[in-house]
Amino acid sequence: MTDQVTISVWVLFLLLFVAAWAILERIFIPSVRWFFRRRVNRVLDEIGTRLDIEIRPFQLTKRQVLIDRLVYDSQVIETMQTYALEQDMPREVAQAKVITYAKEIVPSFNAYIYFRIAYWFAKNIARLLYWVRVDRIDNEQLASIDPNSTVVFIMNHRSNMDYFLISFLVAERTTLSYAAGEWARIWPLQTLLKATGAYFVRRKSRNPLYRRVLERYIHMATKEGVCQAVFLEGGLSRDGKLRPPKLGIIDYMLRGFEGETDRDIVFIPVGLNYDRTFEDRSLIRTLDPLAEKRSRWFVFKTTTGFLWRNLMLRAFNRWQRFGFACVNFASPISAREFSRRHGVDFSKMDRDARFTLVQDLCNQLMASIQNNIPVLPVSLVASVLLEVRERWLNDFDVKAHVHHLMEELQARGAPVHIPTRGAEQAVTGAFDMLKLRRMVDESDGLFRANAESVDILSYYANALDHWR
Repeated sequence: MTDQVTISVWVLFLLLFVAAWAILERIFIPSVRWFFRRRVNRVLDEIGTRLDIEIRPFQLTKRQVLIDRLVYDSQVIETMQTYALEQDMPREVAQAKVITYAKEIVPSFNAYIYFRIAYWFAKNIARLLYWVRVDRIDNEQLASIDPNSTVVFIMNHRSNMDYFLISFLVAERTTLSYAAGEWARIWPLQTLLKATGAYFVRRKSRNPLYRRVLERYIHMATKEGVCQAVFLEGGLSRDGKLRPPKLGIIDYMLRGFEGETDRDIVFIPVGLNYDRTFEDRSLIRTLDPLAEKRSRWFVFKTTTGFLWRNLMLRAFNRWQRFGFACVNFASPISAREFSRRHGVDFSKMDRDARFTLVQDLCNQLMASIQNNIPVLPVSLVASVLLEVRERWLNDFDVKAHVHHLMEELQARGAPVHIPTRGAEQAVTGAFDMLKLRRMVDESDGLFRANAESVDILSYYANALDHWR
């Protein structure tokens, strides 16, 4: 019994590894899970008492259960079989693709991360960079929405800051589930977004199997009452104007909608605008087909330089916010009332007829968004500089033209966001911002638009395009 046993070093390390893994799995991992689960439950108990739209059981279901439910959905299986025959591949290979798509799409919502980390981060980042304002919101109308309905915020897409801005503004009412594009599929951003309830979309994919999996997930989430946020344009505005509405996600939501028996789907149009978007030059550059593609080194160098300059300004107490970020909430539009008004049942319509009606609904939503996009100081100053681009004006003349344009837009019902008391200061701040970015030429106290900055001035002025 006291004899020694000689073993190889690699066997010893293997035994130590197995022992360590057993201790970790049986003792430490369950303890850690219990610790975080308790924190999540505390957040759920706290948040559940004050949210207007509660967190749905669907969002708290284990992710693997949702993936299995999606993989074995009858319509997904039918499409998978057809796809396997058309592509001449074994069903097992087609099913493996379905599993890959499902894992890519289905989020892993975590209430603690959403309300304790993401909300704090979004709120502080938005307030650090901008003066955040909500101009139009009817709290009574929003409170009157049936809490059992599926609420969908429909927005224009000006900047990637939209995700932060809307998430923190509605966090006191509900959680939001976004459709995020391929740009966000990088670690650790992908993990964080999935934990906040976002699902990923391959926007340019025409693969019928992928589109079916995506459709069924959106249908499931909508059917279960998950509150969602949709950028109706399908992507960022490149020139500052609203893009035509994309029907895909809205059609997925309505494709199986039975107005009289399903929970109602309530669309809330939201208009967003900024005095400055960080992507403005990059977005305008994409409009030039001859523009040379920027290298990763150039992007890294430019981004690092921008951050460094602002940190230095902050350190010397000379840093200023990038103007206003403003949001307007329009009147809700009920899918049930829409279908009643048109005397239709979306679930029984063929594709062409349904798409025609979905197009009408999306046009109505886009018109509501358009009429609620805030008119901000930089857009006003940029419009004036472009209207008189060949003339030199002094500071007083620029402000006089801006005030005249403000009055003209207000008379047409435009949501001009400039405080009455601070109008002069707001316009001065916007003008100074454009001068700081070298978009304005100055000579002997006179100013005019910089010829090389016409495109970017047009980008901001185009936020008012629909009011002209």
